[in-house]
Amino acid sequence: MQKWVKKNNKSAKPAVLKNEDKIQRNYAAIDLGTNSCRLVIASPTPASFRIVETFSRITRLGEGIIQDNELSRPAIKRTVAALKVCAGVLDEYAPIYRSRFVATAACRRAKNSAEFFEVVKRETGLNLEVISSKEESRLAVVGCVPLLNRNIKRTLVFDIGGGSTEISLARITNSGKTFIEGFVSLPYGVVTISEAFPAKDMTTLAYNTIIERTHKLLKDFDEKYGIYEAIKNQEIQIIGTSGTVTVLGAVHLNLPRYNRSAVDGIAITKQDIDRAIAKIKRLGDEGRKKHPCIGAQKADLTMAGCAIIEALCSFWPIAEITVADRGIREGILLDMMHSKPNQPYSPHKKKKFHHPYHRDNRFKPADKNRSKNNNDK
Repeated sequence: MQKWVKKNNKSAKPAVLKNEDKIQRNYAAIDLGTNSCRLVIASPTPASFRIVETFSRITRLGEGIIQDNELSRPAIKRTVAALKVCAGVLDEYAPIYRSRFVATAACRRAKNSAEFFEVVKRETGLNLEVISSKEESRLAVVGCVPLLNRNIKRTLVFDIGGGSTEISLARITNSGKTFIEGFVSLPYGVVTISEAFPAKDMTTLAYNTIIERTHKLLKDFDEKYGIYEAIKNQEIQIIGTSGTVTVLGAVHLNLPRYNRSAVDGIAITKQDIDRAIAKIKRLGDEGRKKHPCIGAQKADLTMAGCAIIEALCSFWPIAEITVADRGIREGILLDMMHSKPNQPYSPHKKKKFHHPYHRDNRFKPADKNRSKNNNDK
């Protein structure tokens, strides 16, 4: 978990850019998921954007939601505390030129989400927006644009969240624009799976149940868009964005501690994915809790995520997966930064987005701004 300490320095205020007669503009995004709360503040650069500040905390907002479809009081209390920190960070880096704060699966599902939003507004001053599965899918793809391979015209992006799993198929046109062909939302993620199968170490039966259910849910999506054959012919790039995917990357690299710059953008072959998952299984619950790239807060969640990844890799003939330590927050930032300067930002009208980057010119934040462990999706 990342801790944020208020800084007392001049760099927190907007600075005049060199050789330009204008103020540096800060953009902010919050992604409030079923498992964690994540904030990023960034400013545009000619190629992409520069991270100014990040904050992330595991809050498990969706803890227990499978019981009665309600956010629990302890979960709300934890999440509001994290959002108060976010509000403090935003205040320090004010003025924020544009911002968007979104909530996903847990708040889509909860009967008391409106009440939760009122508490958040009263306690923190932040206005949260519930986004649909479709919008969540689109933002995940936008966030991964810098990792797209321009030589492959289609990409499949999967985002394993805490309460749902979004899988999006996107196409890159010859003019450089990218649009969503289709998407499917699996009604479960790592938190809901781990709560549905609460044993310390997920049983083989539970693990295989997730794989079988995922296969059934993917069938219509696959047939509609001819995904199996396209992947078999290497016509689709596979990108994974989630805490489990980045854990697989870290385990594959044998990192002594999680390192975003080492993991983000690497491609892992199917054979290495199988080896990493097998290693994570062999660790057992106690071993995962002690592992420097997993830890106690994600020990149970990682097994749930591995079941979903194994389901995808056994359903489709996937040769390799590009690991993305990025997603919805980065998608929000790119959306806002690429809207016309004199036009009010309207996220609900954006169906297509521009693709000005390639994987060799992807965003790399400065070391001093990186979270020591940003792997808590």
